[in-house]
Amino acid sequence: MKKIALSLILGVFAFGLSSAQEIDFGVKGGVNFAKLTGDSVEDADGRTGFHVGLTGEYMFNDTFGLQGEVVYSTQGLQSEDEILGQNVEQVLKLDYINVPVLAKFYIADSGFSIDAGPQIGFLVSDKYEVNGENVDEELNAETIDLSVGGGLAYKFKEGTSLEGFNVSARYMIGLSNVYKDNDTFGDDITNSNLQISLGYKF
Repeated sequence: MKKIALSLILGVFAFGLSSAQEIDFGVKGGVNFAKLTGDSVEDADGRTGFHVGLTGEYMFNDTFGLQGEVVYSTQGLQSEDEILGQNVEQVLKLDYINVPVLAKFYIADSGFSIDAGPQIGFLVSDKYEVNGENVDEELNAETIDLSVGGGLAYKFKEGTSLEGFNVSARYMIGLSNVYKDNDTFGDDITNSNLQISLGYKF
């Protein structure tokens, strides 16, 4: 599965380099509502974070395009518990460089599109904090995270005052275990993430 995802993404970037003059490049950023899903974390809250990165969209025709992104994304979970009469806040910070490749199906001439596709994430930070203090505990999250999902986007039309801007909402569901052979979480924990984004294409 990992080899297939990597091959797909490398193929898209190779295609992009050969057609760079026809790609609309841009930037994006926004808020994450991320959490981990699994039996051992079902009572934990999600982590509200952010994402920021670069985008590139190639239009095959007026109704179908392909968009690739390279996005830094803060994810994980948090929980608050009362232990021995004191409130204890725990935060698991999982930060990724995510590379989604999305098919975009535009709805007539409305500016709206339905987006769907796979994503591969590369772990860049894995931290565990208790009451704001970093805990030196090896949780050993997997370095590669695979997910799939989609959402809805709107691209402001040419000739309007907001030409170039776009907004989107996307939900990604994890396909691979975040932790394997881990005594704390077990091997049934996956990422999920709702993203609300604002972008601009040059």
